[in-house]
Amino acid sequence: MSHASGASGARPTRRSGRWERYRVTHPFSARDQAALWGSIVGVVALAALLGWALDMKGGVVIVAALPFIIASFENRRTAFQFDAAGARFGTVLVPWADVTEFVVATPADGQRALIGARLRPGAVLPAGAATAQDPAMPAPVHVSVPRSKFDLSKMLHKARKYAPSHIRIVVSDPSGERPAS
Repeated sequence: MSHASGASGARPTRRSGRWERYRVTHPFSARDQAALWGSIVGVVALAALLGWALDMKGGVVIVAALPFIIASFENRRTAFQFDAAGARFGTVLVPWADVTEFVVATPADGQRALIGARLRPGAVLPAGAATAQDPAMPAPVHVSVPRSKFDLSKMLHKARKYAPSHIRIVVSDPSGERPAS
């Protein structure tokens, strides 16, 4: 039996057939683009070989493989994301139950933004989390993203709509911390 909750922000919201999320990506480098196109060419060659050797329709292989190839490259490019599972910092997933607040800092260089998460007391740092701490970031788990790819107002909007209600977002600068607005 399923019960619908009227509480706003109690659970992640599903819209139009997919879970809503907020995502910041690294730039798509020339190396990533070459690897993506190389993978696509490899799949097409494999499809042609299977079509010739097994008298199989190569289009089936192409149609089946392309979504997986594209998804794997999109995952490699993801720097920060929050969705129904929790917050993802690079390849490290932190469940919602462990996150108390997001911290956003912009170092003096102005070229990058740091997005981090403070964890609840007693939460263990996730496996694979970077141990190198940036002096501008007070949170233990964080990533650096290009400033041009980060939009604080969009993050706030998505967090208010889709993140659990206990999550706060604060902005950290040399003068201290303040709630994001």
